[in-house]
Amino acid sequence: MPKKSAKYRNLRLLGKSISQYPDAPTPATLDTFPNAHPRRDYWIRFDCPEFTSMCPVTGQPDFAEITIEYVPDKLCIETKSLKFYLASFRQTRSFNEEIVNRILDDIVKACAPRRALVHGEFAARGGISVTVDAAYPDEIVKALPRS
Repeated sequence: MPKKSAKYRNLRLLGKSISQYPDAPTPATLDTFPNAHPRRDYWIRFDCPEFTSMCPVTGQPDFAEITIEYVPDKLCIETKSLKFYLASFRQTRSFNEEIVNRILDDIVKACAPRRALVHGEFAARGGISVTVDAAYPDEIVKALPRS
């Protein structure tokens, strides 16, 4: 296996065959790497169409599509670590609104982006689906289109 450059030595998961997901979500799971274009504003988008968590009351699974978009500053989120981070929600009991806001808080803590948006579309239960948007900084929420 080729040696990692000094720039990427802090990546703990990439290039390793680790198959056990963390027991609980934590921003420490999210690895970062230096943004190659820190002077430019550009959006990075992650789509997770198979997100699962658990209802805090019944313990039943909740299914969602989570989209994370952010404008990086000095750091970018490494994709494999994001996969492990999101998978750690599978055994997490929490309301949909809490999950989306927690993901946003953890992304902000991990990479301090200029802007970020987390969008969660949760599958219907009892005929009602839930969609949650959380943004950083908070002013972005006011500009979101309403359908």
